[in-house]
Amino acid sequence: MKEVTIEDLIKLQSWDTPTVCNALDVAAPERRALGFTNKPLRAVGMSGSVCGYVKTAKISSTTMPDKETQALKTKYYEYIDSPKKPSVVVIQDIDELEGFGCFWGEVNSAIHLGLGVKGLVTNGAVRDLDQWAKGFSALAGSIGPSHAYTHIVDYSETVNIYGMEANNADIIHFDKHGAVIIPLDVVKDIPQIIEMQSKKEEVILEAARAPDFSYNKFLEAVKGAEDIH
Repeated sequence: MKEVTIEDLIKLQSWDTPTVCNALDVAAPERRALGFTNKPLRAVGMSGSVCGYVKTAKISSTTMPDKETQALKTKYYEYIDSPKKPSVVVIQDIDELEGFGCFWGEVNSAIHLGLGVKGLVTNGAVRDLDQWAKGFSALAGSIGPSHAYTHIVDYSETVNIYGMEANNADIIHFDKHGAVIIPLDVVKDIPQIIEMQSKKEEVILEAARAPDFSYNKFLEAVKGAEDIH
């Protein structure tokens, strides 16, 4: 397996996440029904697509942290600043009442952006929408006003955001539609697959948009698309 480069990640940002998911159906068919978020998320500060290395964490906000959990916060930021970059934080709110308190707002969005994080995917809540760091993209489970007792309880371990399991150093792609994990061994295959799928779709779309479109024209277009290799 060839090493994934920053250029590979930047190139994948040329396409939206549904297009990447379509390509993954071909590149990794065994993952067709897993590896992506399966509930709607709120887009914050979003502009286009984001692709990067996963950094994981878990938070809780309903109970007051003790001294040991408070010490995790410093270690967490050290972890965030470590390779690999550019990164995306995938952070799971483990409370039964997820989103009770916000870990993310004006301060944390600015800190993480400064530490080389390009974005965030979380089932938890965010706040400070008007003060959110410019250029920091996020998908959040909800919007809320208070941080309550929010604190880090774990980091660099497996997390699950609405059906999407993520691990440290995975590759994630997300936009306003949702997020998906891209297996490392198919990252370099995705662009070529997308190019081929786009050519096939264009044949059908061109026919569908023509004034004389009909069922027979549809069948001809499908046949034409199938002939593209």
